[in-house]
Amino acid sequence: MRGTILPSTTNRTIVHLDLDTFFVSVERLQNSKLVGKPVLIGGTSDRGVVASCSYEARQYGVSSAMPMKMALRLCSHAIVVRGDMDNYSRYSKTVTEIIAERAPLFEKASIDEHYIDITGMDRFFGSFKWTTELRERIIKNTGLPISFGLSVNKTVSKIATGEAKPNGLLHVNQEQVQPFLFPLSIKKIPMLGSKAFQLLRSMGISTIRTLSEIPPEMMERLMGKNGIMIWKKANGIDHTPIVPYYEQKSLGTETTFEKDTIDIKRMNEILVSMVEKLAFQLRKQHKLTACVTVKIRYSNFDTHTMQKNIPYTSFDHTLLEIVKELFNKLYTRRMLIRLIGVRFSKLEYGFQQLNLFEDTPESVNLYLALDKLRLRYGQKAVCRAVGLRGRVRVPELMDTS
Repeated sequence: MRGTILPSTTNRTIVHLDLDTFFVSVERLQNSKLVGKPVLIGGTSDRGVVASCSYEARQYGVSSAMPMKMALRLCSHAIVVRGDMDNYSRYSKTVTEIIAERAPLFEKASIDEHYIDITGMDRFFGSFKWTTELRERIIKNTGLPISFGLSVNKTVSKIATGEAKPNGLLHVNQEQVQPFLFPLSIKKIPMLGSKAFQLLRSMGISTIRTLSEIPPEMMERLMGKNGIMIWKKANGIDHTPIVPYYEQKSLGTETTFEKDTIDIKRMNEILVSMVEKLAFQLRKQHKLTACVTVKIRYSNFDTHTMQKNIPYTSFDHTLLEIVKELFNKLYTRRMLIRLIGVRFSKLEYGFQQLNLFEDTPESVNLYLALDKLRLRYGQKAVCRAVGLRGRVRVPELMDTS
């Protein structure tokens, strides 16, 4: 099996579309003076973080998630733009709508990435021609640069897109997969974490070819199931299906008390647990919310809600502050309460990078570490002390699309 390419799925044809330096490109549409200049998008304070940067800035060593202060030391003449998530969201939805009009099956992987399954298209139209025309349509209707990779599965297509950038296209058919992948650095493998990269480099493994030649049994001993997944990707194997896109409207949870209560302390504990659970699910799904709603049902079944529009986020501490504010404004009758609930709506793909507009590197890294523990040991592995009692009572989440 060493060094052998196995077919990921019979006759699959997968497209990966990626909007190049998406935030920067949108800002340049609004302000042409930014074209050709080193641009940084993100928090504008000394403790801010780079959410996105132009290719001109990258030449100086700047990268996303870097502290803004460090980025400006590397590229002192860079132009810093605060960013407008609402605008980015609108452009992203426009691109998604264009794809939805033409694609038989597609997945929205993030605010600026899409996968499309066009298996069988060659019998009617030609996969490369179809994808090229789709790309041209997106550019014509939005003015945004976009690259694509076309190949046999998600992994190879995504790597191909990376090699096609900026604003390019690359087709890697089944026979070309091995010659295409093997000379590349193992850094090109999607989802290869820094620790895995460092371990492999310490073993003298730098290219995908060398990694592909390691016996899979050894990779499993070194890294467990993750080692097998990395080995498969190095060999161009990826069975991951396209997950059909649907627009989730909101995510919420609520609890009905066994006995109507006015125990405010207890209700605050439950609200904390609800927010932690919902915010973790947002980050797990690579989504953010721009609207928070709190619900109260009194013992006489009168139901009241209050909502607030906020800047896009998925961070607990920000959402907790809003939820508590809304609950305090909403609970004015001092009657027994039967039910409380929290809902996040106006959802958008974005992952933690979009939170970098406001938050410090420390808070971003903290949430990444907490989520890693939850993903490994379960959602209840880490929580705020105040939410420990409330957590027991929080029911399953509701997709309120």
